Amino acid sequence: MSESPLKVWLEKDGALLRLRLARPKANIVDAAMIAALQAALTEHLSSAKLRAVLLDAEGPHFSFGASVEEHMPDSCAAMLKSLHALVIQMLECPVPLLVAVRGQCLGGGLEVVAAGNLIFAAPGAMLGQPEIKIGVFAPAASCLLPERIGKTQSEDLLFSGRSISAEEAYRIGLVSVVAEDPEQAAVAYFDEHLAGLSASSLRFAVRAARIGVLERTKAKIAAVEKLYLEELMATHDAVEGLNAFLGKRPAAWQDR
Repeated sequence: MSESPLKVWLEKDGALLRLRLARPKANIVDAAMIAALQAALTEHLSSAKLRAVLLDAEGPHFSFGASVEEHMPDSCAAMLKSLHALVIQMLECPVPLLVAVRGQCLGGGLEVVAAGNLIFAAPGAMLGQPEIKIGVFAPAASCLLPERIGKTQSEDLLFSGRSISAEEAYRIGLVSVVAEDPEQAAVAYFDEHLAGLSASSLRFAVRAARIGVLERTKAKIAAVEKLYLEELMATHDAVEGLNAFLGKRPAAWQDR
């Protein structure tokens, strides 16, 4: 049996759930990784003692993104539905979801990160949604980023596909803290600000902050998923871009 792509453990007397992507260096967000994250959240989020979740990753990079193979026409519907179910599960997380990022955090990796609450990033970390460069778009990010950083900043990232540094991400409000050791910084935040709170009252604070955001994001995810599967994937250029990426060749756009 293959080793799990995710390490899961509890700290702080069961008050902090630790989740660690464990397929370095790429930590691809594929079907197995998504299923492991969903299972860990389902198993542990109901604990009355839980006060926060900390998601981080092994190796020099958080994640290179989703599996491009799983984005191909014959498998993309199942992949998108599972990724979007994970994003909604993270948005519905009853306690603060902290994320620690190092190195590259791209595509589906950034979509998972953006579904969390506070993002702690190492100096030099690079965050981006490069999907448009291979002829597709980032469905979950199209819903999550405007809520986090507003229309102008999110459209820059979504339309250009460019990556930004942790420092720029901090300036535009995507990243909460830039720290040499983002995992340690996240644990220190937990110790200082969350550990002593009522776990019950904290859950109400999290629900209150997400009212409106959750409903808007769920509705938009359904709409962008439909746009992606029914319209985008029917175009020449979307399929050509994915094939070109897998074939390690330049795409031959036909603008259709």
